[in-house]
Amino acid sequence: MFVKVSSASHLGLETMGVDVEVNVAWRGLPGFEIVGLPSKAVDESKERVKTAMVNSKIDFPRRKITVNLAPADVPKEGSFYDLPIAAGIISAITGCPIPKNSLFFGELSLDGSLRHTRGALLASLFAKENGIDNIFVPPASVNEAIVVKGVNVYSIENLSQLLAYLEGQMVLKPRVYRPTKDEETVIQAEFDMKEILGQEQAKRVLEIAASGGHNVFMIGSPGAGKTMLARAFPGILPMLSEEESLEVTKIYSVSGRIPPEGSIIRIRPFRAPHHTISQVGLIGGGSNPQPGEVSLSHRGILFLDEFNEFPRFVLEALRQPMEDGSLIISRSKRQVKYPCRFTLVASANPCPCGYLYHPVKPCICAPREIQRYKKRISGPLLDRIDLHLEVPVVDIKELTDSKKTHDTLETSMVIQRRVMVARKLQKERFKQDGIFTNAEMKNKHVKKYCLLTKEVRQLLMQAGARFQLSARSYFKVIKTARTIADLADSEAIALVHMAEALQYRPRIQN
Repeated sequence: MFVKVSSASHLGLETMGVDVEVNVAWRGLPGFEIVGLPSKAVDESKERVKTAMVNSKIDFPRRKITVNLAPADVPKEGSFYDLPIAAGIISAITGCPIPKNSLFFGELSLDGSLRHTRGALLASLFAKENGIDNIFVPPASVNEAIVVKGVNVYSIENLSQLLAYLEGQMVLKPRVYRPTKDEETVIQAEFDMKEILGQEQAKRVLEIAASGGHNVFMIGSPGAGKTMLARAFPGILPMLSEEESLEVTKIYSVSGRIPPEGSIIRIRPFRAPHHTISQVGLIGGGSNPQPGEVSLSHRGILFLDEFNEFPRFVLEALRQPMEDGSLIISRSKRQVKYPCRFTLVASANPCPCGYLYHPVKPCICAPREIQRYKKRISGPLLDRIDLHLEVPVVDIKELTDSKKTHDTLETSMVIQRRVMVARKLQKERFKQDGIFTNAEMKNKHVKKYCLLTKEVRQLLMQAGARFQLSARSYFKVIKTARTIADLADSEAIALVHMAEALQYRPRIQN
């Protein structure tokens, strides 16, 4: 008997339909074969399905079973074909039809139960886009799949339940979306901004970065508070919008980073890889291409502490992702595309010993050592960073001053409110352009939304000649000024906004 079951396959963030064709022949020697370019994980599905059926008290047919994964010329990987294969075999031996316009997706355990399976969100999105009404997934993947509206999501706990449903002995009701506890959690950063004393300018820079999605580079002596500032940065960011949440959740879903019973991601990612990370770990790749840290921090923060300690070739690989907001990983047999629109927050010491600009401690580094240390970060990479900030050492008297208590300083929540207002202005401004923040603007957007008065343009021209601004830096300064104007609730970019934006560009000495 021949049965066809619909399933799906992932290639990066793209999903394609796969027809699982099951044929149980009543003639020929008993056997079980899977064809259609299956990987090792797919081929091992034979043993999982057979054992799961036996342990579920379902007679496994001693017949010639052939499973074809169509289209047959596309490599198949993953364990999510277990459920459609098992459903096809059960349907073939019982004669019970597979529900029409339905998709099956899930991995089997040997006891017949279904395990949490990565990529359920993408399968549900594929079902909606292709007019498939029903999708059957494991219970631990339901919260992930039901995020997509317009698709009936059914939970299959084990093969016994599937058999009872196909035979009409059990009625399954589609699951209803309910927010999980993780979704209701507010943003909780490691530090609150009120805990950071004496770094008011740094807080201002981070507020601008959070409002416009700008990259930040902080340089200062050890103990100045760079890491603390970066760890407090997530607390002033707004929650992800619905569209942004979907983008981020798709990446975490396909990489298997959503925990069992997890759902859509609402809080912006914060990734802080160690400086010993490889290029593949940072950018992504591998024989079976997986997203790297730049993609896992999409719509969130990528914090690179000890920026100068990262291998130069690893840092240089950041150039294209920072510019384009996406990257394509090409291998001999496949090519995948991942988004990576992140906010880079980098921090570094000014020299190997760290005390080049320290007001008290002397620097013991030779000039050549300092020059070599700074050259670990190339000019083109620094040019892609919008905000450059020197973080000064805080005087111990200021830290112990009883007049400056935590209660008198602004909390992260207060700063976050201003950031959310600025983000709302940008959302309205770019609703027809497909972008979310000022940092994402292309040159055409800058010319459209960042009109400069004669005085502002003159100041920018003078600064460009004095600081030797590149064409990229020229536009980045305008984008930063646009964000500062948004924070001031100003429709026009004033002279004061441009002046503040210019002070965050690195000076080039003649």
